[in-house]
Amino acid sequence: MKKVAILGIGQTKVDEHWDKSLRELGGEAAFLAMQDAGVEKVDALYVGNMLSPMVSGQNQLGTFFGDWVGLWKQEAVKIEAACGSGAAAFRSALMAVSAGDVESALVVGVEKMTDKAGKDVTAALATAADSDYEVEQGVSFVGINALVMRRYMHEFGWKHEDFAPFSINSHANAMHNPYARLHEKITVEKFERSSMVATPINLLDASPVGDGAAAVIIVPAEKVMRRPRVVVSASAAATDSIAVHSRKDPMFLNAAYLSSKQAYEMAGVKPEDIDVFELHDAFSIMAALSLEATGFAERGQGV
Repeated sequence: MKKVAILGIGQTKVDEHWDKSLRELGGEAAFLAMQDAGVEKVDALYVGNMLSPMVSGQNQLGTFFGDWVGLWKQEAVKIEAACGSGAAAFRSALMAVSAGDVESALVVGVEKMTDKAGKDVTAALATAADSDYEVEQGVSFVGINALVMRRYMHEFGWKHEDFAPFSINSHANAMHNPYARLHEKITVEKFERSSMVATPINLLDASPVGDGAAAVIIVPAEKVMRRPRVVVSASAAATDSIAVHSRKDPMFLNAAYLSSKQAYEMAGVKPEDIDVFELHDAFSIMAALSLEATGFAERGQGV
């Protein structure tokens, strides 16, 4: 298997882009990545997206974006894995380049969420849960996370205010990131006064919806030894039961544990060797569980 490098990147600001369509957002990120990499063509296009059929009325995003950015004849597919769609598209491209099936690939992750009412977006997001045993019972993603968070607080003795640092830290980081959705510092007091969404999750425990896109160009590392690039040390993936109630332990992200364990072994590193850890924290409880599953905190101590 070949070592793979990221040769170019592109990103839009995450915002309410009323003036830009799905194709314009994804296309903007794609063109920026191609410009950054100094390429006009690639061998394959992988698009990560979850909501386009339900929010934008558009599927077949591989061909859709290939046509928009001038990539014809090449392989072009959409990859869907709920909140992990962008990462899944990246991994698909990574494996194709690493195996030697293609010499270059463009990966685009894009979502256009603000063109529908909040209730419609909530319903669309819920399609990532178990439709028979969760969604049909009226459970939303917020509700599922609220149930897990309430149990976690009961099991390990935490209070709601103990989760405030996650939101405070995210907002503090956003102040230095021009691409971030919000630029507003918050305090513990503001966190505690925030409107309740689904007890114990309040507005500042949850991420807002937004529109945005990011893209990368990946190639074999050996092809660009003299150029600035980032070599991918490892990538791994795993799954668990889709319904939370079917999991052996609803308060442990076993898929994150298995995939991170494999990635550490592939890269020859341990959690203590990592300088920057970026996790999926759509809800503050997921930040705590992610830290525990990936070895950065003991069970029940992710807060």
